[in-house]
This record gives sequence, C-alpha cells and structure tokens, in this order.
Amino acid sequence: MIDFRIEVGNAHTHRFQVTMRMARPQPGQVVSLPVWIPGSYLVREFARHLSPIAATQNGASVPVAPLDKCTWRVENTGTGPLTLRYEVYAFDTSVRTAFLDARRGFFNGTSVFLKAEGFECQAQRVKITGLPKGWRVATAMPAVKVNAQGLGDYEAPDYDTLIDHPVELGTFWHGEFTVRGVRHEFVVAGATDDFDGQRLLDDTQRICEAQISFWHGRRKVPFTHYVFMLNVVDDGYGGLEHRQSTALICGRRDLPRRGHALNKDSYTTLLGLISHEYFHTWNVKRLKPVEFAPYDYTQENHTRMLWFFEGFTSYYDDQFLLRTGLVDPNTYLKLLSKTINQVLATPGRLDYSVAQASFDAWTRYYRQDENTANATVSYYTKGALVGLALDLTLRQLPSTTELGAGPTLDGVMLRLWKLGRPITQDDVAQALADEAGHPPPTSVFASPHGADMPNCWRALLDNWTEGCEDLPLATLLRTQGVDWHTQAGSLAQRLGARIGERGGVQQVLAVMHGSAAEQMGLSAGDELLALGEWRIKRAEDLAQWHDASRPQTLLVCRDQRVLSLTLPVLPNTGGETVALALANDPVDEQALARRANWLKV
Repeated sequence: MIDFRIEVGNAHTHRFQVTMRMARPQPGQVVSLPVWIPGSYLVREFARHLSPIAATQNGASVPVAPLDKCTWRVENTGTGPLTLRYEVYAFDTSVRTAFLDARRGFFNGTSVFLKAEGFECQAQRVKITGLPKGWRVATAMPAVKVNAQGLGDYEAPDYDTLIDHPVELGTFWHGEFTVRGVRHEFVVAGATDDFDGQRLLDDTQRICEAQISFWHGRRKVPFTHYVFMLNVVDDGYGGLEHRQSTALICGRRDLPRRGHALNKDSYTTLLGLISHEYFHTWNVKRLKPVEFAPYDYTQENHTRMLWFFEGFTSYYDDQFLLRTGLVDPNTYLKLLSKTINQVLATPGRLDYSVAQASFDAWTRYYRQDENTANATVSYYTKGALVGLALDLTLRQLPSTTELGAGPTLDGVMLRLWKLGRPITQDDVAQALADEAGHPPPTSVFASPHGADMPNCWRALLDNWTEGCEDLPLATLLRTQGVDWHTQAGSLAQRLGARIGERGGVQQVLAVMHGSAAEQMGLSAGDELLALGEWRIKRAEDLAQWHDASRPQTLLVCRDQRVLSLTLPVLPNTGGETVALALANDPVDEQALARRANWLKV
C-alpha cells in the first residue's frame, strides 16, 4: 500500500504539506505527477506547483533527481520504507487544480498525489489531518476510519481511482438525499446566509432520479455514494466530472435565496451545469472512448469523439431539465436556440469539423484567444446539435417493436452503455443502425450506400461529424412541430465583430474571418472612440450613431494611436439569430405526436 498524509499547516501560505510513504519501494524508485486532469483537455503542468521533493530512507536523506518535467528518480535502495515530503502551492479557485486559504481548501488528486511507478494498481491510503478548527472534509473517496468532521483515513483501490476523488475542506453548507440506495451529498462553500439550500437540494434530486432511471431502469446502480462540491464566488461558472463526484463553481447571483426573487435564467444555467456533470458519471467516466482506456497522464490523450462525450452530454443536460419539469417547453426551446446561435456565430464551423475540433481541443478550444471563433468550433455546442439532429432523425422513423415505442437517441445511448467497454465511432454508427431498424429518411440524408443500412448510418454520422456543412436542423425541427424563425442581426453581428466593455471603454473582442469588420481593418483590441461626429461610450452607441445610408468614419485607438477607418454601408442581412417556437399553424398529427413525445407537450 502507498500511504499519503495531507496537512494544511498555515493556510495563509496557500500550501498543502504532503507526505508519501512506500513500505517496499523499488530500488531507484521513480515517481511522477500528471500533467493534465481528465475532463479538462489541456496540459497544465501541475508539477510547477511542487516544492523540491525531500526523500529519506532508514533515517538518512536520499537524493532525488528529475528525469523530465514531471518525473523524478529517487536514489534509494530496495531495503526499508521510503518517505517523500513536499509542498503543493494551491491558489487556483477553478475546479481543475487546488486551492487553500484561511476560509477554504480544495484539491484534485492530480495536483497533489505523486504516482509511484510500478505501484499504480496497489491500494492508496490518504490521511487528512491538521485542519483549522471547525473545518470538515467532503469527498466520495471511501473512508476507512474518520471522525465526525471527516478527518482521518481514506482509501482508494488504485492510483486512477485515487486521483478521481476531489476533496473539499472548510466550513461549508451541507445537505444530502438518497436515490435508489445511493447517498448523495451536496456541499456549498461561499454561499450567503440566506441561501435556499433545500430548493437546490430538491431540484438536484429530481435530476439525479431521472438520470439514474435513464441509465439503469430498475437495475442496480454501480456506485453507492456521490458528492456535489459547489464553490460559490462573486462571478464564475464551470464544472469538472469525476466517477462519484463533481466539482462545480458558480456566481452568488445564481443561487436561490430565501426571501429574494429568483434569477430564473442564471439558476437554470446552474441546474443545467449540475445536470451536465452528473450525466458524465456515465458518459465519459464509465462509457469512454478507446483513446482514454487507459489514460496517459504524461501527455495529451487525443480523441476525435469529444463531440459525443461532451456534445451529447450537452444535449442531454437541458433535456433532463425538461423531462423533470424544471423548465417548460418554451424555456427549453430558448435554451436550444441559444446553442444554435452560438454555433452559427462561429465562422470556424465552416472550416473545422466537430471531430477535428475534438482532436485539437488541447491546442485550440482550451487555448482560446481573439481568433478562436475563426479557428475551430466548440465540440460542446456543435456536438449537442449533432445529438439533436440524430435524435430528431430517429424520431421520424417507424417503430420496429410491438410496444410501439419508436427509435430515439436514448436507445442509442443505452445500446452503447450495454456494450460494457470503451467505444469507437463505428460503435456509435452500429448502435444508430440497430436502434433505427431503417435507413435514415432521404429527406435528411441521401446515402450513397443505398439499402446497406449500417453503412447508411455510418455515412450520415461521418457527414455530420467529419464534415463542415451546417446541419439540417430547420427541416428536422419542423418534423417535430417546431418552427425555425430568423431575426435580423445586430449591427455588430452584420459587421462581423464581437464588441464588449473592457476597462470602461467599448473594445473589439474578436473579428470574424471574411467579415466587413475584417475588410475595413478592425482588429481585436481596438477601442471604439467615435462614429462620425459622435463619441462612443456605451454598448448601444454604435447602433445609435450609425447611418445605414452612407459610409461613416470610425475612430479607434490601437496601441495609443488614433486611427481613422471607414465603416461601409452594411447589408441588411447577415448575422441573423434563430428563435425556435412551437408551431402555431396546423401541422400533421404525426408531427404533433412526435412533439408530445420529445417536448412533453
């Protein structure tokens, strides 16, 4: 067994003290630290936060030599226990690394636990001790012997499991509920005193009940304990999935508060995040791409299937808010419209497939800059639309069972789950064919493979994930009794620029490739000073002073220099936004039946 000891010591230094002990080390024991954390596809170089490692064996110091950026060799013998001591600097409030101050502590195992080469499959025990008075521990890692505050010993069966159990420390709010014998804890750090924890707990329980039923029906659930860890800050949003827990971050304005009006939009966004990360308990943590089996923690793990594991999860997160009644159909269509508009506002979608975007996540999606919209497409949003398109395509097909339940994307997901192994795109195509029982409708996809049904679905899937054409969503939504309306784009959208306030001035955040903004010479970072004779101070000023009948002079500041650019006469079209709505005009009975099944109306 590998033993770790985690202590806080002086929280003001933002450092965890870590002791690692191996009873029977290998001679010249090699240890390493991951360079990335599963679920966040960027090499983050966690070793940069480690202090020099001090090693002792049989009461004597032992040299430690670096082999590369994240690996060390300890010049020990194979006789006698080996002890390593080091500190981890922890001052990142995100869900990806570690944080420690006088109010709160948090860590992911990838940031603090060294891996002992050759002992990855051995049990790993962790003792958490030395916390400030009144602090508690929250983690889904199995407890061996802990007190009422959670201080004591925890144990994981192997290193992979060890680093998949984040730990929350502090004086957090705590609530819990049970679903199908699974104990769910919810801990919240940083909430105000009037935080309505019971409402958040009740709404989360509805999501968990629905998703467990989705994946398992009445069958046994493959875990007995789950922990939601929510860090509440002034302004923030994000989450990271784990096998039996999730780390979340949100703004205080997102939470329900007793005696205060609920900010419905932001609270819905928070519930969608909770739904998303919980769905990952199955989709990516257990149902994995072959490239993640096993993980290689020393380098990028490329896969072309994040459109499935993140994108389909993004489709289902809001679907479960709809299915549980946490949003109504009209609100759901607004959420779907938002996703569609995010994709349509990304020129990169026309040059980069969602499969390529998945593969390039490490260098494009997770390294965003002012050119990201031109350089890639989000596998979250575009992947969600692929899931939507496949679901609506399947729902057009006749039932192949005596029960009369037609094919859906739900059935595809469950077929893949039942495989019980890592999957490939071929597996997804085969599951689509098996679930459909028919070729895709020719109105959606004219397959070059004729009646060869599995190849029809593979061709359709390749076309939508490896190709760059926009998906036939308007046509598909009409088959479900949903109308696709377009609205005129704003001046900035027709111009092809993203503009926002920074430092009290209106600034160009991004310029779309091939746009009028690019042609007139606007660049990201330009400060907008004046249009014609009028000063630009507020977001609405650009549209207020715009004269659509003639070119105008636009003054911008770039690198402390004032430049004069010519804003051309812009077309009345371009940059349109989409609004989905339940169709009011007569639709056929089949479309109404499909809509009732999909949207529950």
